[in-house]
Amino acid sequence: MTDVVLDEQLAALRRRYGTRAAEQVAGRGGSGAWNDVIALQLAHRSVRKFLPEAVSEDDLRAIVAAASSAASSSNLQLWSVVAVTDRDRLARIATLAGNQPAVRDAPLLLVWVADLARAARVAEQHDKDLVNVDYVESALLGVVDAALAAQNAVLAAESLGLGTVYIGAIRNHPRDVAAELALPDHSFAVVGLVVGRPDPEVESEVKPRLGQDVVLHREQYSTEERDAGLAAYEEEISGFYRDQGLAESWVERVLGRFASPGALGSREQMREALRERGFGLD
Repeated sequence: MTDVVLDEQLAALRRRYGTRAAEQVAGRGGSGAWNDVIALQLAHRSVRKFLPEAVSEDDLRAIVAAASSAASSSNLQLWSVVAVTDRDRLARIATLAGNQPAVRDAPLLLVWVADLARAARVAEQHDKDLVNVDYVESALLGVVDAALAAQNAVLAAESLGLGTVYIGAIRNHPRDVAAELALPDHSFAVVGLVVGRPDPEVESEVKPRLGQDVVLHREQYSTEERDAGLAAYEEEISGFYRDQGLAESWVERVLGRFASPGALGSREQMREALRERGFGLD
């Protein structure tokens, strides 16, 4: 590996992990495990401000082709995606998804769907009952398939010079989103993804992630010696949040989401909403 490539690798790792954690990954001797794909992945960032230009049909087709190339359990392909560009529909979905400007102004919103409705149609055509659709495992299969497809789409979009941001708030009102998108029974929206040409006047930074000394376990899961890495990350991400004008820390975000009653809002009703859509979740 040349010095120029080594410098590029270390700079990318520092942006992703911070100096301490980056040097643990790369090592001062350098690493041969580096290429343009990894560089693109490490440069991922959320983009929330886009130019008004539409995403071309060619780009959309290429993005969906990449999504279709993601792994799928037993090749069941239990996902679909709904492409939304209608301004009125985007406005209604934005209202359901936390009134986020990125959704309201989206050049393209892709809604990734856990889709067992297709399996239901196949079963109906062959006069069979979907006796296994009520298990939690079946819903998980659809969620995993949709998530894998969505992340492939992100990488493809970024390789085309487009920006993206995931919209988890698409799950705030699952019944209303399903109605807006005319989703059939045995399907539900997993996550939204805004896609567009990033506004060059608005900079977005690479957000530091937990170091590998926190997330990488060998042979068995271990909580030993993880606290130092967590403390280092808390310091790193707190500086990032301050630079972004945000007061809270990563720890505060974790506690706010999982230790604060009512933090999930309407998502606390997800089980009931999914059961209404044909998932027993047994």
